[in-house]
Amino acid sequence: MSDFTKRRSMEFPRNVRLGHNAIEEVADLCRELQFGSSGLIVTGEETYKAAGKTVEDLASQRHDISTILTGNATKENLEEVKKAAAEHKASFLLAVGGGSKIDISKMAAKDLNIPFISIPTSVAHDGIASDRASLKSNNTSTSVNAVSPIAIIADTAVINEAPYRYLAAGCADVISNLTALEDWDLSNRITGEDLSSSSVIISRYAAEELISNCRNIKPGLEESVWFVMKPIIASGVSMLIAGSSRPTSGSEHMFSHALDVIRPDTALHGEQCGVGTIMMMKLHGGNWERIRDALKSIGAPTTAKELGFTDEEIIQALVKAKDMRKDRFTILGERGLTRAAAEKVAKTTGVI
Repeated sequence: MSDFTKRRSMEFPRNVRLGHNAIEEVADLCRELQFGSSGLIVTGEETYKAAGKTVEDLASQRHDISTILTGNATKENLEEVKKAAAEHKASFLLAVGGGSKIDISKMAAKDLNIPFISIPTSVAHDGIASDRASLKSNNTSTSVNAVSPIAIIADTAVINEAPYRYLAAGCADVISNLTALEDWDLSNRITGEDLSSSSVIISRYAAEELISNCRNIKPGLEESVWFVMKPIIASGVSMLIAGSSRPTSGSEHMFSHALDVIRPDTALHGEQCGVGTIMMMKLHGGNWERIRDALKSIGAPTTAKELGFTDEEIIQALVKAKDMRKDRFTILGERGLTRAAAEKVAKTTGVI
């Protein structure tokens, strides 16, 4: 008799449409996925102009489509989206926008037990393919388990029209996988935490692919979006395999969350994680200069000044980071960094 009892479920996007004018395939994709007659587009005012109206026109050729304009991924906005879907009797959602619109759709799709398609208009982080969502409340973000998209439509022409800052932030978020993986491996060796080798391989591939192509990622070049999208999607898939954000979120994300508490809405999530990765890799004894140089080449921030924070706020965030996720063992340990240690690592890496 075997005492092996492990069992878990993994869901992945069934179809990914990536490239120039990929958005034009939305109606055909809905038909292939055998969606019901009614659908709801979840978007915002600016993202409706960028791509939502196009999706609305195309999807309406075969389906009864309604559209809701919403804001950040808050409980209030989530409830409004669910109410709109119920009133329209929607059998599927089309999430058109950045991270907040996709996150709301992930959570609504889970609660309503209906599928959704992820249609990003920008890629400031690696959440477009994962089942993790960030729920905002009182200037803080909580990571919650939702559902992964049944399909992804990533139109490189649409995404290229978004401010380049978002693309650079998305790259930084994926490059930050490198310290998340170091933290996971450390926890595996010290605490015995389970580690998924397959998700590690995919997460590392995503980060290394962006570093390898960092000189090809430039503002205004649609081909740059092409180089970025596959690693970003792969990073999300690594989370689906792991069943958590572990392969993509570690001490560098805890640093970012601490910055959000100290002064919210100052920099983008991916930008903060990128700077955190430089310092956390230094703590791990790894090649932090390589990460810094890749971020510089892409055009992502590498210093406190570029992030918009003071030196003192960076030090405070480093000290506070250990308290952001007490359930996750990282290089910060249980005691975290002293002020002196925080100041030293920030100065040594040139962050302050």
